Amino acid sequence: MKVLKLSAQGLPQSWITLEQAVIHYAANEVRWESGAEVAVFHGGHNARTGQQSIIRVNSIIGTRGVPNINPFNLRPGLTNGKLFIRDRNVCAYCGGHFHETDLTREHIIPFAQKGIDTWMNVVTACRPCNHRKSSRTPEQANMPLLYTPYVPSLWEDFILRNRRILADQMEFLMAHVPRSSRLLV
Repeated sequence: MKVLKLSAQGLPQSWITLEQAVIHYAANEVRWESGAEVAVFHGGHNARTGQQSIIRVNSIIGTRGVPNINPFNLRPGLTNGKLFIRDRNVCAYCGGHFHETDLTREHIIPFAQKGIDTWMNVVTACRPCNHRKSSRTPEQANMPLLYTPYVPSLWEDFILRNRRILADQMEFLMAHVPRSSRLLV
């Protein structure tokens, strides 16, 4: 289970472990919390009062400090896992829905024609379509794209990074996803 760590202003910073979240709580760096309580940690007993320390961790925390992510400069890292989720495991050429093991990263303008490996030049394709298209453009192969590529927003990237998002975390992130996002379909 991961905790969604945000800046004090509410911008996503990272997915952190419960243990990393406890460190933020113990250092008094948590400015606000949202979502459900996901864990309770019991510490030692105070020698004077006999009280046991308890840290309750919420699924979403806003922390002090200057954000280390500038959302305007962000270019999310491109991985096959994120690409397949962005494209909902749908082949851009035949429209079939496939398991990720049967999918490939397909370059619209192939490397052989000086294409580059960026979000705007890749789509998800099934192996037969990728093989059929080969090192040609969609026009040259007479295989039109069924959807267009796009660069995920900061909010979409945080959804694409984590496979086990809690309902309250997903609700928080989805509230900030652009209306044009393919994740809303």
